[in-house]
Amino acid sequence: MQNLILKCENLHKNFRKKEILKGVSLEISNGDILGFIGPNGAGKTTTIKLILGLQKINSGKVEINGFDIKTNFEKAIAKVGAIIENPDLYMYMSGLDNLKLIANLYPSVTDKRILEVIKLVGLENRINDKVSKYSLGMRQRLGVAQAILHKPNLLILDEPTNGLDPEGIKDLRNLLIKLSKEENMGILISSHNLAELESFCNKVCIIKNGIIVETSDIDTVKKEASEGNYIIELDDAKRARLIIGDISIAKDNTHILVHAIKEDIPNIVKKLVLQDIQIYSITEEIISLEDAFLKKTGGNVID
Repeated sequence: MQNLILKCENLHKNFRKKEILKGVSLEISNGDILGFIGPNGAGKTTTIKLILGLQKINSGKVEINGFDIKTNFEKAIAKVGAIIENPDLYMYMSGLDNLKLIANLYPSVTDKRILEVIKLVGLENRINDKVSKYSLGMRQRLGVAQAILHKPNLLILDEPTNGLDPEGIKDLRNLLIKLSKEENMGILISSHNLAELESFCNKVCIIKNGIIVETSDIDTVKKEASEGNYIIELDDAKRARLIIGDISIAKDNTHILVHAIKEDIPNIVKKLVLQDIQIYSITEEIISLEDAFLKKTGGNVID
């Protein structure tokens, strides 16, 4: 059973006379991995800072595990782990000593929990090495280890894949999936790497100019963005386009993209067949999260 962990309701934030957030609302339940995406300057980092109590909310409400971040900060933030941009690590110390230092902040964190977290993030073989010898991906995993020492049920990551190589991104992806399933965490992840988010997030929240333009599961967002588009495989795309007209686009010599309602497809097929066009298959277009994002945001424009 899913329980609501984070609820942001109608958040507004102004810097001087400029309104940065204009009524942002979003929710995360345990086990969710929510991809928070938007153009540069859209309000992602500002939203995250409001959630964490790092900036003052002008109006609206943030509740974490039922506690208001403004009126009951300590209880609201008690089960939250976060990394904003890069994790703060002492490079001259070992990974283990870094974790022990953070563990001192939480009376409930035992040596057993430290060992559990080390295993969870896959650093058993390198935990006694100095952090200066770690790859960027290993440092990111150590940062996540620090953030989850106290067993939070909400993990917030702001651009965690920045600078990571493909192997580092894969390791982080697998770790986040593991945390959502085994630790039953809710995870909010802000990133520009949409192809990567698509591979492991189950929900997406798109923000543009301080306004949420879409919040849904990823499959629904992609389906809505591609609704009414069909790929027809045939023997002569150029001639098929001349027959159908402006509702079609030739993708290559043997495929056309047709924009039409489902009920019109049989008539389009009939028209092509009567003109001796050989049809081999018809499928609904499946677009990427990146393409869906560009459609929803009007091409990544910031006003």
